Amino acid sequence: MLISEQQDKNKFLKQEIAVLENQIKEIATIEDEIAALIARQKAVENLQADRNIPVHLLNELVKQLPDGVYISNFKQTNRTVMMQGMAQSNERVSELLRNLSNNTPWISKPELVEIVSANVALTPKDQRRVASFKMQFTLMRPSDGPKPENSSANAPKG
Repeated sequence: MLISEQQDKNKFLKQEIAVLENQIKEIATIEDEIAALIARQKAVENLQADRNIPVHLLNELVKQLPDGVYISNFKQTNRTVMMQGMAQSNERVSELLRNLSNNTPWISKPELVEIVSANVALTPKDQRRVASFKMQFTLMRPSDGPKPENSSANAPKG
């Protein structure tokens, strides 16, 4: 009789363990679904944040581009932008590089890749010497926070 009672208790415990194991599986499935939903939400938030970045980029370039510098080509790969253009002199390219380094929250790590001397034909008889350049920089998201080098101590005076 004691053995029979113990077997009944064991059977009851096995049934309850099976029920709990099913609940644990359901919880694990729900946790996976929650993780997937959070990942999708993050992707949507990133897309929402990134959709205005080209507008901010072009707006900043208009503000930061010195006179005598002309942009001829853009190429964006992820958040890295490769920019090509021409300038009246090397000094104008340097000024552009300084402006992009210090004056904008949307552009980070500007780097001059190449600068070469070139000739541009304004008319068949009038040719001008220009500096042709390639530059790359990283676009910043608003969620990336302010750039560390964009402090008032590093801002140009005047």
